[in-house]
Amino acid sequence: MERFTGKSLLERVAIGRIYIYKKQEYLLEKRNIDDIEGEKKRFHEAREAAMKELQGLYDKALAEIGEEEAQIFEIHRMMLEDLDFIEGTESMIDGEKVNAEFAVSETGTTLSNLFASMEDAYMKERAIDVLDVTKRVVNRLAGVEDGGMHTKDPVIVVAEDLTPSETVQMDTNKILAFVTRKGSSNSHTAILARTMNIPALVKTDITLDDKYQGQEAVVDGTTGELYIKPSKELMDSMVEKKMEIDRKDNELKKLIGQESITADGRKVNLYANIGNVEDTKKVLENDAEGIGLFRSEFLYIGKNTFPTEEEQFRAYKAVLEKMEGKKVVIRTLDIGADKKADYFNLDQEENPALGYRAIRICLTQPDIFRTQLRALYRASAYGTLSIMFPMIIALEEVQEIKKIVQEVKEELQRENIPMGDVELGIMIETPAAALISDDLAKEVQFFSIGSNDLTQYTLAIDRQNEKLEKMCDTHHKAVLKLIRMTVENGHKEGIWVGICGELAGDTTLTEQFIHMGVDELSVSASRILNVRKAIRECV
Repeated sequence: MERFTGKSLLERVAIGRIYIYKKQEYLLEKRNIDDIEGEKKRFHEAREAAMKELQGLYDKALAEIGEEEAQIFEIHRMMLEDLDFIEGTESMIDGEKVNAEFAVSETGTTLSNLFASMEDAYMKERAIDVLDVTKRVVNRLAGVEDGGMHTKDPVIVVAEDLTPSETVQMDTNKILAFVTRKGSSNSHTAILARTMNIPALVKTDITLDDKYQGQEAVVDGTTGELYIKPSKELMDSMVEKKMEIDRKDNELKKLIGQESITADGRKVNLYANIGNVEDTKKVLENDAEGIGLFRSEFLYIGKNTFPTEEEQFRAYKAVLEKMEGKKVVIRTLDIGADKKADYFNLDQEENPALGYRAIRICLTQPDIFRTQLRALYRASAYGTLSIMFPMIIALEEVQEIKKIVQEVKEELQRENIPMGDVELGIMIETPAAALISDDLAKEVQFFSIGSNDLTQYTLAIDRQNEKLEKMCDTHHKAVLKLIRMTVENGHKEGIWVGICGELAGDTTLTEQFIHMGVDELSVSASRILNVRKAIRECV
């Protein structure tokens, strides 16, 4: 028996045979060419062929795993239309008189490295998408067929890494688990694994040795371990563990339609966090009672210019309508720090997490802020909307926000545009805001505690620094004391207080939060039923 370890993405167990997935290799060569226009024509023909393939992959993903996951291929198609990619490739063919394959590869690598250098984890993961798109065009130019998975029976797929195209082209009915040597929790493989509800290990210390092909194996997502040729004793225990997980899943599904209420009758609002309109499907499937955090900045990221008022209005309206009257809390844009959009023209900063971001941008560039507020208030007529503002550190900021909000409302009233009754709240994610929460509570109708940043700023630890991961104690007494203080100060002024960071989904803290008096927990859609179970077991 051999044992390997990796980072688990889902606490599930898979039992089956190994399938070693290897990519078809193509030896890229740099060649000098004479027919520059002919080479550029080859590039554009290959690019257009790749775009048609991506449309086919989008249609397949849409039918099999849903609109949210299919969007990655629309993003890939947009990458092929990106002027930096097109002009960069043409410029290299023109200036260096090289073959299109080499020019595409070099341009794609440059763009990929740009994404990889970004601090935002989501944007950093887009680096592999650029390489995927680049490889697709190079393969079309070279006449290389993309690799596939050929198996009759369901298997545990083991690979160096998997691109979005590779995962979608696989028959999902034939996949028991994913195991990769590279990858991360933000990769498309991870998204697909969570969608399919199967275990996946990334950063696994296995070699892609052909001797493992077809070997019996077990993936234990509860411990992050892969066993090849397991002993009978281990296999028996894993079969039992898998049956127990399946039984618990079926029990959790019985909580759909049940209230999130403690054993002694205390109601806790259990909401979901989302990043786009498509996420509402998972919110409804998992029976969330509302949306506690709509990260509106994802309407700004990945674009070449600011989203218009109309674009934002349509997105907010769509979410409100889909939620059919349930509360939707939308956070105003939180661009900056690890979330970048080039067209904001933000300067490089020594310490961006403490820099020009979120509400600081909105208050110093009010035209951007007013456009978003107009879109939000217009959409408020179509559901139950609450708006919250991030990165607050001072009472004066909240007063300035309320002044701008009032001006926007009066402007819309003069235009006879209907609006709903909108709650205004703020995020408590800085120690400063927590410490003056008694004063802030007098100005707003709710608090939402952003535990991710609150932990980072309280402990003075960069939460994205892997070297500090063990030191970043999310259960630190100081963090929990600030949360308790915020809840108590909010309740003194009669406002509700929720938590929308990662801690909200930590069921080891659920009972403690309820005893603190937390009114609302907002978690990822996949955690809804687990947290509901924890709430209902509290006394």
